Amino acid sequence: MDRPAKDADSDGVARSNTRSVDLRPVGVTVDPARRLTQLTLGLALYGASLAMQTRAALGLSPWDVLHEGLTKLTGLSFGTITAIASIGVLLLWIPLRQRPGIGTAANVAIIAVTVDLVRLVLPEQHELGWQITLLVGGIVLNGVATAVYVGARLGPGPRDGLMTGLAARTGWSVRVVRSLIELTALAGGWALGGTFGVGTVLYALAIGPMIQAFLPMVTWRDRRRG
Repeated sequence: MDRPAKDADSDGVARSNTRSVDLRPVGVTVDPARRLTQLTLGLALYGASLAMQTRAALGLSPWDVLHEGLTKLTGLSFGTITAIASIGVLLLWIPLRQRPGIGTAANVAIIAVTVDLVRLVLPEQHELGWQITLLVGGIVLNGVATAVYVGARLGPGPRDGLMTGLAARTGWSVRVVRSLIELTALAGGWALGGTFGVGTVLYALAIGPMIQAFLPMVTWRDRRRG
């Protein structure tokens, strides 16, 4: 029987909030081929999804609105601001007792490379039909990709670790926590002058429910425990 939604284990796992899916990081030596492949694929798809959304030109994702706003404020490059923001988010893991893993480090490198590569071959769209296709496809792919790489249980990225940690500590569902995080990032980025559009709103509202829906389908389970 599932535990009530408010329950969470000491490692910051919102188990009942994702249909009793255990998201605690597991050592890389356990089933390494499958899990490393899943991690790499998920991160690459995540980077591709970000590139699709930027080329749709209908509004950045909430975190990228924040990154752009901070770029305008500081004059630093977009990549530099993204890295600094990631470090800042990681500091928020401390009171949540979240544990980083190989996936946490791979998150930054693989996504950054994939975004640039996909943007090289995918031109910015100016026809509304293609813009909508890229936007919707990018958002859906982002939800799938997030669930895939988090589900490898090799350590979430900075922002996804914040999501799972807060879900565990508050007892709120992943979709509610993720939506609140995205809306907070959006508000801060908009106040700093980041680019805002219909795609931003759609992403902020849709990403949490999609991640919660996909996680049970792709999360790796330790069969040694039955």
